[in-house]
Amino acid sequence: MLYLQLFYTFFKIGLFGFGGGYAMLSMIQGEVVTQYGWLSSQEFTDIVAISQMTPGPIGINAATYVGYTASGNVWGSVIATFAVILPSFILMLTISKFFLKYQKHPTVESVFKGLRPAVVGLLASAALVLMNTENFGSPSTDMYSFVVSVILFLIAFIGTRKFRINPILIIVACGIAGLLLY
Repeated sequence: MLYLQLFYTFFKIGLFGFGGGYAMLSMIQGEVVTQYGWLSSQEFTDIVAISQMTPGPIGINAATYVGYTASGNVWGSVIATFAVILPSFILMLTISKFFLKYQKHPTVESVFKGLRPAVVGLLASAALVLMNTENFGSPSTDMYSFVVSVILFLIAFIGTRKFRINPILIIVACGIAGLLLY
C-alpha cells in the first residue's frame, strides 16, 4: 500500500509540478510532511539542502530521498523517482510531436503566456516554504542563530544575484560559515 501511495503522490507532483524542482517543493512538502507525515519539517528542510548539493534536478533528488525514507528501502526510492519523471516523459513525447507544428498558433502562444506567471508563483511559493524556523531559527528562542541565518541568507542572495558568484561556491562558503559560527 505504501508503494502505491508513493507512486500516486509523486506521479501527481510530477504531473502538476510546472516550473521544475523548486516549484515542486511546496507540493512535495504538502504531501510528504503535511498529508502523509513521511517526513518532519526538519527532515524536509534537510532533504532540500541535500537535493541542492547533489547532482541532478532537485525534484527528482527529493523524490528519491523521500521514497527511501518513507519505505526504508531502495524500492521506495525507485518508485518515487520513476513516478515523478513519468508524467514529464509522457507529456514531452506527446508535446514534442505537436509543438513544432503548432508553436506559432495563437492558442498555443496564449497557453504559454498564461503558464509563465503560474510558474513564477510556484517558484515564489517554494521560496516562502523554505523561510521557516527550521532554516532561520526564531528570534524569540535563539536570537544569535536567527541573526546569523538572516545574514548568511542576505550574503548568499546578494552574492548570487548582484555579483554572480557561482552557487556552488556560495553553498560551500555558507556551510563553512555554519560550521564556524554554530
